[in-house]
Amino acid sequence: MFELDRSRSRQMFFQAWRKHSNNEVLEPMESLIVDVIQLHPEYHALMENPEAALDKDYFPEMGETNPFLHMALHIAIKEQISINQPFGISVHYQRLLKKHRDPHIVEHMIMECLAQMIWEAQRNHTMPDNELYLECIGKLD
Repeated sequence: MFELDRSRSRQMFFQAWRKHSNNEVLEPMESLIVDVIQLHPEYHALMENPEAALDKDYFPEMGETNPFLHMALHIAIKEQISINQPFGISVHYQRLLKKHRDPHIVEHMIMECLAQMIWEAQRNHTMPDNELYLECIGKLD
């Protein structure tokens, strides 16, 4: 999903939400996207207005959260857990879920580590470091 350009990636979100809204049959990835959108009612209006959001820039330094990046990180984490890659993430997830009992909250916790790993890799012009990622998740409580 992260390999798509911004416009095509966002179109995937809009298409999945439109199909869901029209009770159309969803592809497996679309179902996952819809599940994540449903967890974020604050983004529902955005999904209803693709023209306004397709090319919008979000600036963290101005306090803005990029909803598409946020939801894509949820999807990445769900996929990582489903295939246990990097190896061991599922054990960490289950440990955190046992304590916090809310998958959405646990995904948000893991998301901080994932975002940190991506940022570090971009800053250092290196491949993402799965060991540091898992180490960060292991420290979550």
